[in-house]
Amino acid sequence: MVDLDLGNYERFLDLTLTRENNITTGKIYQSVLEKERRGDYLGKTVQVVPHITDAIKNRIESVATIPVDGQEGPADVCVIELGGTVGDIESMPFIEALRQLSFSVGPDNFCLIHVSLVPVLGVVGEQKTKPTQHSVRELRALGLTPHLLACRSAQPILDNTKEKLSQFCHVPAGNILNIHDVPNIWHVPLLLRNQNAHHSILKQLDLLRIAAAPDLRDWTNMAATHDNITNSVKIAMVGKYVGLTDSYLSVVKALLHACIACSLKPSIDWIAATDLEDESSKSTPEAHATAWETLRKASCVLVPGGFGDRGVKGMILAAKYARENKVPYFGICLGMQISVIEFARNVLGWEKANSTEFDDGTPNPVVIFMPEGSKTHMGSTMRLGSRRTLFQTADCITSRVYHNSQYVDERHRHRYEVNPEFIGTFEEAGLKFVGKDETGNRMEILELPSHPFYVGVQFHPEFKSRPRRPSPVFLGFIQAATGQLDLYLEKQQNGS
Repeated sequence: MVDLDLGNYERFLDLTLTRENNITTGKIYQSVLEKERRGDYLGKTVQVVPHITDAIKNRIESVATIPVDGQEGPADVCVIELGGTVGDIESMPFIEALRQLSFSVGPDNFCLIHVSLVPVLGVVGEQKTKPTQHSVRELRALGLTPHLLACRSAQPILDNTKEKLSQFCHVPAGNILNIHDVPNIWHVPLLLRNQNAHHSILKQLDLLRIAAAPDLRDWTNMAATHDNITNSVKIAMVGKYVGLTDSYLSVVKALLHACIACSLKPSIDWIAATDLEDESSKSTPEAHATAWETLRKASCVLVPGGFGDRGVKGMILAAKYARENKVPYFGICLGMQISVIEFARNVLGWEKANSTEFDDGTPNPVVIFMPEGSKTHMGSTMRLGSRRTLFQTADCITSRVYHNSQYVDERHRHRYEVNPEFIGTFEEAGLKFVGKDETGNRMEILELPSHPFYVGVQFHPEFKSRPRRPSPVFLGFIQAATGQLDLYLEKQQNGS
């Protein structure tokens, strides 16, 4: 049960988690309020303790029994990540709930790992332990004593620093783990293994007798491969949230997985969609010129998901550039809708074609709000979760990169979709919708057969990408960007 690091756990552990694995303060308070409204508390005053803390414990215990690794039966260990900083008001009920939980399950069933930063003063160069000492003292005052310390630092922690931490934090030196900066994130499991982190955790949980030694040979090879790669591929990422690149973290990771499988490093050039727009040539001419120069130098163009009309004009221009210049294009969710709008305007000649999300009065609503959706309630109105997409033909790039499968199950997250009333007109003009949902009314995948790789998907394939199992459509995208797609598909066809 984690916060926004949910994707990291899925990718590293190759698990498929659910929304139940993400516990938020809002979910907890909502469940308590619903119970109070139903009269479950029999008129008692609802308080943080015990009602909120009990709700947190109950949620943890119920989720811990749900298998997430494809096997039957509850897991041996449930990982709980409590985000934030010790002492934050927001996390207080969760810390109290964990204190109570540690007492109820017993010491052999609870292992607390405290993550802390060991900074270095720039002038002196000394590793300072005071921040960790104070956070551990605060944690102990709240009733929780860490069994292990996971210390983040730029450089490896010195022995005397570790001794000081052990002495003042009451944690054995062997249980003080150092996660220092490494060349790539795939070295982190190896770093922890080399410090016997697994042994310390298993010992605390009394699982040494039944646990097998970790087999990280694939991780070792993968990390080494990443370090030794010298060639790269330029990817233009055209979006509206490029100022906060973590907004596209899952997409970035999926690109990394696909590139590593092709023995390449991703060189992502972030382009703010607004900088491509004609208006920016007058307001910010330098940014406008730089954005277009970056786009033209890229080997491929990716337009990820998003909401709202800001930057839409720039995304349409990027899609047009990729279509007209035969540059591999991949549109995800909004990126697919953008390619539909661009095609309608510049190929079909519908100059005012648009999505009703951006223009309610458009005469050509090629993208519309889902019929069953609510426009007045924003919460819980998106089409979410894994949904099946049926390929309409085997003679398309997407079906072939998905190993000639007849269907694919991918996760969704959207409110708007391509208007089925215009599909006939689009397909007559050359834009093919090769993937649809089980009803045949929802467009899931589009392709432009006259283009080397012009693909749009309504779903989010990045969510299922894994380090050793990259998303097939991302892999095809990178193969197209390097001119290797035909060879790759031929090998797929021959089963090699």
